[in-house]
Amino acid sequence: MIEVRNLTHRYGDRVALSNVGFEVTPGEIFGLLGPNGGGKSTLFRVLATMMAPTEGRAAIAGHDVVREPAAVRRKVGVVFQTQSLDKALTVEENLRAQGHLHGLSGVTLRERMEGAMARLGIKDRRKDLVETLSGGLRRRVEIAKALLHRPQVLLMDEASTGLDPAARRDLSRHVEELRAQDGVTILLTTHILEEAGRCDRLILLHQGRIVAAGSPGDLCARIGGDVVVLQAAADDAQTLAAQIEQRFAVRAAALDGRVRVEIENGHRFIADVVEAFPGAIESVGLHKPSLEDVFMKETGAGIA
Repeated sequence: MIEVRNLTHRYGDRVALSNVGFEVTPGEIFGLLGPNGGGKSTLFRVLATMMAPTEGRAAIAGHDVVREPAAVRRKVGVVFQTQSLDKALTVEENLRAQGHLHGLSGVTLRERMEGAMARLGIKDRRKDLVETLSGGLRRRVEIAKALLHRPQVLLMDEASTGLDPAARRDLSRHVEELRAQDGVTILLTTHILEEAGRCDRLILLHQGRIVAAGSPGDLCARIGGDVVVLQAAADDAQTLAAQIEQRFAVRAAALDGRVRVEIENGHRFIADVVEAFPGAIESVGLHKPSLEDVFMKETGAGIA
């Protein structure tokens, strides 16, 4: 459904995307995970036909995003990070205006509006001004707008930014329903680990490059064992990491005053390392590998 091949984009001398390639199959929820500035928004703009790449090719539903932008736009719905609703209009007035942009009118438009509002659970808010809605409800209206022309693909750029955890979970539930009930293929960009963890597959982007790809479970399984996080005293994480590597022959990564160690039987290692370096460790933590740990292992940097 989405095909990206050897995609590269430059802003002057700065490389925003470097030889990026992946495929998204029909009905899949696919994520682009990475920090701000990692290349997600540039890739999103290319797929949304808002800009042409410097090199490479991208196609959606068989249509090239550069050579056939009008055909691509008929196949995709887009939810931007920046809100595109008119706050002075009601929910249904916003939907009606969007429908007119797609050439919809009369009975067809009314039926599409009813269906979209029902799908997103906002029929009872149809007469409400957008400015009175919560952030989560506004996002639902944005998605309803994007669905009026019945796209095969929904592109969502940081759609959950600014939402509280409950609203993010609610949004994810609606996205899953779109896939399950309507067969919509969904590509989303995010820097939120919880959201990325709900994707079928995802790629991790760092400085414009793909550093890892796969399902959330497969990516986390690359680490295995446990992740031990040690808060260094006096924020001297570099020194502590070097001492741990020398003493225990393990890889220790220092970042933001903390030391991370990937190891089997982490609870035993905690006892040994605290005993080995008395006074050098302020606190300890132990957890199973997460997508953040995968990203850190591949890049040496955090996602936030």
